[in-house]
Amino acid sequence: MSNPEPSLSEQQQIRLEKLDQLRELGVNPFPTKFDVTHLSAEIHSDESLQTESQEDAPRVSIAGRVMTRRIMGKASFFTVQDSDGIIQVYIRRDDIGTDEYNTVFKKLVDIGDYVGIKGFVFKTRTGETTIHAEEFTFLGKTVRPLPTPKEVENEAGEVVRYDAFSDKELRYRQRYVDLVVNPDVRDAFIKRTKMVQTMRDFMNERGYLEVETPILQPIYGGATARPFKTHHNALDMPLYLRIANELYLKRLIVGGFDGVYEFSKDFRNEGLSRFHNPEFTQVELYVAYKDYNWMMDFMEQMIEQVAITLHGSTVVQVGEHEIDFKRPWPKIPMYEAIEKETGHNLYGKSDQEIEKIAESLGIHIEDGMGKGKIIDEIFGEFVESKLIQPVFITDYPIEMSPLAKKHSTREGLVERFEAICNGKEIANAFSELNDPVDQRRRFEDQARLRSEGDDEAMTIDEDFLRAIEYGMPPTAGIGIGIDRLAMIMTNSDSIRDVLFFPLMRPE
Repeated sequence: MSNPEPSLSEQQQIRLEKLDQLRELGVNPFPTKFDVTHLSAEIHSDESLQTESQEDAPRVSIAGRVMTRRIMGKASFFTVQDSDGIIQVYIRRDDIGTDEYNTVFKKLVDIGDYVGIKGFVFKTRTGETTIHAEEFTFLGKTVRPLPTPKEVENEAGEVVRYDAFSDKELRYRQRYVDLVVNPDVRDAFIKRTKMVQTMRDFMNERGYLEVETPILQPIYGGATARPFKTHHNALDMPLYLRIANELYLKRLIVGGFDGVYEFSKDFRNEGLSRFHNPEFTQVELYVAYKDYNWMMDFMEQMIEQVAITLHGSTVVQVGEHEIDFKRPWPKIPMYEAIEKETGHNLYGKSDQEIEKIAESLGIHIEDGMGKGKIIDEIFGEFVESKLIQPVFITDYPIEMSPLAKKHSTREGLVERFEAICNGKEIANAFSELNDPVDQRRRFEDQARLRSEGDDEAMTIDEDFLRAIEYGMPPTAGIGIGIDRLAMIMTNSDSIRDVLFFPLMRPE
């Protein structure tokens, strides 16, 4: 017998003993393969699998976890859960053999164990699609019991559920268990995958090239954020996990590609919240000879298509709101949006004037906060959360946008937009700055902010400056937050609900 560790629970010790008994009976509790011909959903939907004659009935082979059992002497019912759902199985001693039924199935199989079934399909008297098992194969022993909920009917005839695996933190930590015992959770992740595939298809159909750029970077850039830092031993140099892939993708535009995109894992050394995970996914797209107005049209077309693909409609239910992604979306200049909510027109105001306005609005000013950061704080506090339907906030102050082209008609602004929906930014886009002299000046302004205490300000990337000195055409660029968009498209309250394995504090 295996020697259970003292820390194991009684249930775990019992299951380890069953594991030894299976081996003593000559049953391999962990075989290498099993041939599956059908999934549960197929069997439920395909009426051709059911015939009046048992002899003529097509045979099916399925595999999955045992989720419930009803032992009834010489015959029993149990359910098997596979990747597509759950199906009932009818099993008899006379079909699979006395030892296999009485010892292996009845005594050594537990809830959660993997089994394989071969047999034919029929309907019970209550009309439930069921597999009549002709062969039973043990495929995998669970040593740790699943947290299976129990349903009990109370005196009022209502079904009450006990012991559900519902603790949010535990579900995030043990997603592998969550997916088994709360199979509806899978729907959000399936929708996320379909969302990404729809976006990828949309860009591919327009001839844009999917590429890969470095995750480990000697200089981090493309956004204002604190990086994660590591060290390369062989080269004895610091490296950073990328905070964005923008500057590398724009190098490819310099190199002659007309349209490139990348679904990227990015990393920002920031706090955890309902909307923030330090490791997150975004797609960035850069298209030559276009501007931010073109990119607004492109984005609303693509996201409208995502909504239709996932929901069959442009309308998506998100909490108490029905959000409609039908285009066109409203376009509101940033200063106008702030003035509407605060009564203050910030356009043309000096740093000192904006600082005084912020203080009068109750915004806490920290050392090193420049004009751009203060305006961003005001917008975040008074405007952003009120924007529920998709909207483009446009024409940002130049101090907030060191990589965006100056506005063609309004002094002090840049051609930038953020797409905001359900109170949060889901995309950020520019007419990209391609003037190397102006870009160097902007980087130097960022370096000054950094020296004054802003540890999220950008660093000077000399190689990127060298690249655009070779010439970059007019370009439109966008970054779309996949996790936040997935939250909206799946009606999820937290970013952790759309990440299989979110970062958690140590247990």
